[in-house]
Amino acid sequence: MNKKSLAIALFSLFAALPALAGPDAVALTSCLSDSTSGKDRKDLAKWVFAAMSTHPEIREFAVVTDKVRDQTSNTVGVLVTRLLSEDCAKQTQAAIRNEGQVAMQTAFRALGGLAMQELMSNPEVTASFSIFEKYLDRRKIEAAVPAR
Repeated sequence: MNKKSLAIALFSLFAALPALAGPDAVALTSCLSDSTSGKDRKDLAKWVFAAMSTHPEIREFAVVTDKVRDQTSNTVGVLVTRLLSEDCAKQTQAAIRNEGQVAMQTAFRALGGLAMQELMSNPEVTASFSIFEKYLDRRKIEAAVPAR
C-alpha cells in the first residue's frame, strides 16, 4: 500500500461512502475495532481534530501548535502501522487484494466513527452539542414537518 492510498483511507474517516461492504472489508473493520482501545480511539480523534484545526474557517476556534499536530500525527502513524502490519495484517492483505481501496476506506471510516463515539460519550460534549436546541424555532420546524 503506497502513502497516497493510505492517506486517502485515513482522510476518508468521515467521508460519505456507500454502506455496501464486502466480506473482507467487514473482517478488516471488525479487526480494527477489536484491536483498538478507548485510548487508541481518543488518540485518533485528537489527530482528526488537530488536522481539522488547520482549516481557515476553523482555525480561530482551536489553537493547535505544530508540535502538538506533529505529536498526534506520530501517535496515529504508530497506531496505523501496528494495525495494518501486526494486528490486522491478514485482514488488510485480503481486503486490498479482493476489494481494493474501498475496503480500506470503509474500514477506516468505521474506525473513525468509533473514535467519535469515544468523544461523544463524554457528558460535557453531549451537553455542548445540545446547546443549539435553545435557538431552534420549533414552530417553524413543526410547520415545515407536520406530525404524523
